[in-house]
Amino acid sequence: MAQAAWNLPTWLERGVADLFPAADLGTGPKAEGAADQSLAARLAEAEAAGRPLRVKLGIDPTGSDIHLGHSILFRKLRAFQDAGHIAVLIIGDFTARIGDPTGKSATRVQLSAAQVEANAETYLVQLGLGQDPERALLDFQTPGRLEVRRNGEWLAGMNLPEVIELLGISTVGQMLAKEDFANRYGGGTPISLHEFLYPLLQGYDSVAVQADVELGGTDQKFNVAMGRDLQRHFSQRPQFGMLLPILPGLDGVQKMSKSLGNTVGLADDALTMYSKLEKVPDAAVEEYLTLLTNLDLAALPSNPRQRQKAMALAVTASRHGEFAALQAQADAGNLVLRTDADGSSSDAAAGGASVPDASLAAVNFPAKAFYLLSAVGICTSSEARRQIQNGGVRLDGQKLTDVNQLFSDASELEGKVLQLGKKTFRRLVN
Repeated sequence: MAQAAWNLPTWLERGVADLFPAADLGTGPKAEGAADQSLAARLAEAEAAGRPLRVKLGIDPTGSDIHLGHSILFRKLRAFQDAGHIAVLIIGDFTARIGDPTGKSATRVQLSAAQVEANAETYLVQLGLGQDPERALLDFQTPGRLEVRRNGEWLAGMNLPEVIELLGISTVGQMLAKEDFANRYGGGTPISLHEFLYPLLQGYDSVAVQADVELGGTDQKFNVAMGRDLQRHFSQRPQFGMLLPILPGLDGVQKMSKSLGNTVGLADDALTMYSKLEKVPDAAVEEYLTLLTNLDLAALPSNPRQRQKAMALAVTASRHGEFAALQAQADAGNLVLRTDADGSSSDAAAGGASVPDASLAAVNFPAKAFYLLSAVGICTSSEARRQIQNGGVRLDGQKLTDVNQLFSDASELEGKVLQLGKKTFRRLVN
């Protein structure tokens, strides 16, 4: 990950996978006049001038939920805020309607403006809008530390000559050098012309907000580098690109993704969050510790199980507070399933643990089993069907096997514990 040659403070260097440009200039005399080649030199220059850096992070609200994999970048953006710099959070209300082609094997479905704006509002709440800054991912309250911009401000009004100027900055060859485009072109999968515009428009965001640094995942290097090219074209000092790793999901192998069902959501309650995290495979725990906590890794016990629990506790506390995290840890210890002779588990709530409630108020009875899970907010109806068919759903310890099992009214379910997999528990209340 980080390299000592970057000469960056610990809070900034931690977890960084790539920094460009990354000239080994340090902050001494040889760095004078070289702040465009060394971030350490740019930081020193900004401090001497009393000017905070402008640190850009763009997000396209193409969905409604943020998970811990997304939070890595926001944590680094918050670190810049806490150090006195300006976080420039760009809501890609315009670019989201194109869709980032990065990592996609086909053209993305374009969203409506209304869909994008609805998603954007939920994103901001999950990031900390209106919340105590101590538990929020971003500080929305300290004056001068955050700018929230929508790139429709400068992109929606572009005229055709301006668009042609942008297109003239890059070449088809450069675009096809981007791995995703190259794979699709080589495989005969169509690439729509508007997809070539995406890196240019995202890059122009850096021009519009005069970014000093842009944060991104390691899969975003092409787009971030495009921002540097466009800044040069428009006679601005080019930004630095700071890239962070892609967090593996709960399986410890594939990237954390809702479509893969291996996520921990920011909106997860404390018990669900802790229960998921304490089961992260040993091979992924160090990465979780580095990217999701500020714990001193050298000071933690060497025992893998203890490191795993320390990580789960710290991450849960960062979202829900220390008291709720400790309570979740205690409750998770009580949620020990008793195993019958035939291998099936019974009382999921053994020990009287405080399982989170799920209201039955939104359920229209009579209700089928697959619909029930969706109506109380545990998962989608399609996911519920799959989980029931695979034996992953229990009601008060009894396995549900029929997706169409019918429940006539709420009294049948009141007070029972609905369990999805090994990590999600809900007590049904009317």
